[in-house]
Amino acid sequence: MSISCWAVDVTDVDVVVVGAGPVGLTLANILGLQGVRTLILEERETLIDYPRGVGLDDEALRTFQAIGLVDRILPHTVPNQILRFVDAKRRVLAEMAPADARFGWPKRNGFVQPLVDAELLSGLDRFEHVELWWHRPMTSCSETADDVTVEVGGDGEPTVRARYVVGCDGGRSATRRMMGVSFDGTTSSTRWLVVDIANDPLGHPNSEVGADPRRPYASISIAHGIRRFEFMIHADETDEEAEDPAFLARMLAPFVPYPERVDVIRHRIYTHHSRIAGAFRRGRLLLAGDAAHLMPVWQGQGYNSGIRDAANLGWKLAAVVTGRAGDALLDTYDVERRKHARAMIDLSTMVGRVISPTDRRVATARDLLVRAASVMPSLKRYVLEMRFKPMPRYEHGAVVHTDPHSDSPVGTLFIQPRVDTRESQNVLLDDVLGGWFAVLCWNNNPREILGAAAFSQWKALGARFVAARPLAQLHWTGHDDPNVVVVGDRDGELKKWFDSHRDSVLFLRPDRCIAGACIAQRARELSASLFDILTLSGGGDFDGDAGPVLYVPQPDAESARAVAGPS
Repeated sequence: MSISCWAVDVTDVDVVVVGAGPVGLTLANILGLQGVRTLILEERETLIDYPRGVGLDDEALRTFQAIGLVDRILPHTVPNQILRFVDAKRRVLAEMAPADARFGWPKRNGFVQPLVDAELLSGLDRFEHVELWWHRPMTSCSETADDVTVEVGGDGEPTVRARYVVGCDGGRSATRRMMGVSFDGTTSSTRWLVVDIANDPLGHPNSEVGADPRRPYASISIAHGIRRFEFMIHADETDEEAEDPAFLARMLAPFVPYPERVDVIRHRIYTHHSRIAGAFRRGRLLLAGDAAHLMPVWQGQGYNSGIRDAANLGWKLAAVVTGRAGDALLDTYDVERRKHARAMIDLSTMVGRVISPTDRRVATARDLLVRAASVMPSLKRYVLEMRFKPMPRYEHGAVVHTDPHSDSPVGTLFIQPRVDTRESQNVLLDDVLGGWFAVLCWNNNPREILGAAAFSQWKALGARFVAARPLAQLHWTGHDDPNVVVVGDRDGELKKWFDSHRDSVLFLRPDRCIAGACIAQRARELSASLFDILTLSGGGDFDGDAGPVLYVPQPDAESARAVAGPS
């Protein structure tokens, strides 16, 4: 990657992102696609390469699809990864193998985080208006009514002015400290040794978590011949002892015949945290990812929860800084993400307590209870299909609940089936909906049910209009509208969804959450409510015909975005 940088006197940006981890990089890609001038400050000299996340869920892959990088990321994943929980004799207690792909991607995917993070970094090459300064920490910041002044570490560094600062700088977040925000919760006293091994000594695709009271462990197959092992370190074992290769060999001995011959890529000792920030926003400063919440690893949701933060916050920041929405929209970020992050922390903490007891009597009682529950088909499906995983459902925030009936889909993620258009076949729905707002109707023309005024408002905002039909009607040209994309319900999944809900008109946010839903005759009044609640405006830095202003890199343009700092 070649080196380029802004001139020293160019210090004004829209958003400063503190931290070049996966959350900061994902957020920067979202902002980059919307033409937002973004600067990433990273105190390290390069990406982190030590062991961290190994599981991607369907929501994270959907976000990577939205930022145009999923095809680069998929080669570093293991789709449809099965996870088995086993007892001390390695007999299966429970299994998670969800076949459902309602959001367009498998629910469980193993992945190599350093390689995926590298793809997120290289995605910034597309944007001339996004910069990354390595080895440049944020040392202080001060806020005014109009902007935030950021001081950058290093000799002779310029002062940066931004409209907003987002701290994606991890559990020890400097941004959170500067905000004066608490980090409430607990830190476990139990330590774990995590090690990544190349040339997988087992080789098969299984992944298991061992609820062994002698020493709980995890063994996880991830991409490119890498296997992750994790072992609990007992209280009477020191960190120095755990760092000894002989200790690792003893840990691996029950699993591989020649533990001293394994090819260790990296290893690390860590503890589990269950914490959440007292506020995700304070004025022009915001938090995302581990800076906002930490959770135990047992559900693999730490990484994924951070990506959810970026997906939720990214479009809102873009809407505000480009004049398409008022600042109050950013308040909905904390309102929406806090409840779900808390639920994920609680679930991960609970699963850890079930897996980790070292008292044999407690472990035996747990095993009996789990086996008894697994006899019941409904409970077995509940675990197998991961129905226990909390799904985002926003009761308040950037949503409008006009008719809170029990099956209302408002505040939930819309499905992503494969559909046909007149130009393309077997495409994912989000690729048709585009990267911004969308109005989707079943069996109706959005223009007609919205009326001219509301239709013009959404068009000026950059929304896309989609009419969903049974596949048999795809090529019928009656009532065609040049501003409406017609999609054919390829596998019947759209009809199945609308069959199970009263609503036939959906207003979809850029993160594919359903902001509002209604029957056709209520579309105009719901549209007006959405513009009010979401603080949307008809002005801003966008083209009403083309949609939001997106940066399209030229093939021969200088594309390097990672820089050593201003020169």
